[in-house]
Amino acid sequence: MKLLLDTHLLLWAAQGSEHLPLNARRLMSAPENELFFSVASLWEIVIKRGLSRNDFKVDPRMLRRGLLDNGYNELPICSEHAIAVDVLPPIHKDPFDRLLVAQAVVEGIILLTADARVTKYPGPIQRV
Repeated sequence: MKLLLDTHLLLWAAQGSEHLPLNARRLMSAPENELFFSVASLWEIVIKRGLSRNDFKVDPRMLRRGLLDNGYNELPICSEHAIAVDVLPPIHKDPFDRLLVAQAVVEGIILLTADARVTKYPGPIQRV
């Protein structure tokens, strides 16, 4: 199964945080699952780190390298993803989360998230 991790799950996994839900750990460690991270998550980290947000202190270069070294697949942003945001209902205001939802829908990848608001979108989304 293909799994796209939202930004917070990526950060928690990289930091070995206790915030990472057990169900997410199980799914991420299952050898049959293929893990993806979005360029949108790196972009979000760069922007929010620049705003001095405490929960986004990770070096995005190191995070990307670590994800790639650990077998994650990088999901670029394409025009189809951007256009798909246009048809999403206005459930969530965060543009990065909306783009992750659009990517999951377009690519047919399950978006894993701990955000209850994100799971209100139609599409392949699973709350952990």
